[in-house]
Amino acid sequence: MTRLFALVLMPAFFLGATFLPCLTDGALAQSGTARPILPLQLEEQIPVPEVSGRLDHFTADAKRRRLSFSALGNNTVEVIDTFAGKVIHTIRDLSAPQGVLYVAEFDQLCVANAVGGKVSVFAGANYAFLQNIDFGEDPDNLRDDPVSKKVLVGYGQETGGIGRIDPATGERVGSDLKTGGHPESFQLDARGERLFVNVPDAGNVVEAFGLKSGAMEKWTLGGLRQNYAMAVDSESHRLFMVTRKHPKLVVLDTRTGKEITRLRVAGECDDLFFDRSRKRIYVIGAEGFVSVVQQASPEHYVLLPDVPSTIGAKTGFFYEQRDRMYVGVPAKGHDPAQVWAYEAED
Repeated sequence: MTRLFALVLMPAFFLGATFLPCLTDGALAQSGTARPILPLQLEEQIPVPEVSGRLDHFTADAKRRRLSFSALGNNTVEVIDTFAGKVIHTIRDLSAPQGVLYVAEFDQLCVANAVGGKVSVFAGANYAFLQNIDFGEDPDNLRDDPVSKKVLVGYGQETGGIGRIDPATGERVGSDLKTGGHPESFQLDARGERLFVNVPDAGNVVEAFGLKSGAMEKWTLGGLRQNYAMAVDSESHRLFMVTRKHPKLVVLDTRTGKEITRLRVAGECDDLFFDRSRKRIYVIGAEGFVSVVQQASPEHYVLLPDVPSTIGAKTGFFYEQRDRMYVGVPAKGHDPAQVWAYEAED
């Protein structure tokens, strides 16, 4: 599907609940119009009332079937019951929350606050406040390292770095990794031996850290800039990232930093995910669609039809256990913020 065709489809999705339920399979058959089978099918639109401003990153509590996300412009974290399809809790009085991470082993929810420089920790069961951990300037993305059992925190601006929290004690531990600029998205390989960090402030590079050796390599991106979102396929030794200038998916070999390919994808992306069961990459872009790329092999990648979303939606979460992609839709006019749930299709 071309992007022109995707844009033609978009108004139908904007009508949302008033349009899609009215077109039953029977009505479609009578009209002779077949509903297109896209890689992601919109199944549900979950309203998030009283939330304004930008929606940032997401995390999931698989045991309780909950999805949490940072409402950065609202200074809250919203918790959704994915089976009930509604907001069940709001954590208030935060300070521009960005990254959010549920740590299953310790049943904790960690929230990185851009203003004030603290990572706030809450109980996973009832969201009772536990403590604040100081990180200095602009803590942002959070990742769980299941090998070391630590939470990794990207923070800072001109002197950015990756720090560590021990969830067992609630303390910062070890030496921080210095990134030479604000670390955007970062990912660990499956064995916890290497860490890959997007650092656009340090010359639009990827920094690859050996966590045991302490060695660091810098990989350039051939003139592309603003490398923010990142995902990894450890099994195939592939690193995926999306740049904003120009909007490209770049695939690198995690062992050497060699570029495998680059493809034009949705612009202004802030989140992308690798669907391991289907070998697909989902790129959420604020241009109004989700780009889907099929990994035919570790060396070959094919663009699948674009999936319409809405202008401004650029964050979300691929909930592997539910086989669903959730996309954060900011409030517009009289319409509240929403989370759109897409079913992944084979």
